[in-house]
Amino acid sequence: MAISAMNYRRIEHNGELTDEEQLDVMRKQVKQRDDSISEFKRGKREDLAAKEAREREILSGYLPKELEPAQLLEGVKAAVAPLGPNPQFGAAMKAAMAELKDKANGKAIQEAVRSFLEKK
Repeated sequence: MAISAMNYRRIEHNGELTDEEQLDVMRKQVKQRDDSISEFKRGKREDLAAKEAREREILSGYLPKELEPAQLLEGVKAAVAPLGPNPQFGAAMKAAMAELKDKANGKAIQEAVRSFLEKK
C-alpha cells in the first residue's frame, strides 16, 4: 500500500518525489494505520487491529525517530515563546506544528501544547 501511495503521489506531481514528499507519504500511511487500529479495536476486531499494528511498525521504521515527550515539550516551549505570556491554543498549535511537524506526530504535539498551556 505504501508503494502505491508513493506512485499516486508521483503521478499527481508529474515527476519524482523529493525526500520530504516521500516522508510525508509515509507519515500519512502511518496515520492511516493508527486510525484503522482505533476503529478495529472499537469494532472488537483485534485480529485486524494486530495486522494494522504490524504494518504500522514496519512503516514507522522508514521514518525518522520522533522526539521523546520531554524533548517535545521543550520544542513547544521554544515555538510558543514568541507568542507572549498567554497565547491562545490555536496560535500555539500553529506555531508548534510549523516548528515540530517533522519531528513528532500531530496528536503528540497537540498533547504537548495542551500540557504546556495548562502549566502556565
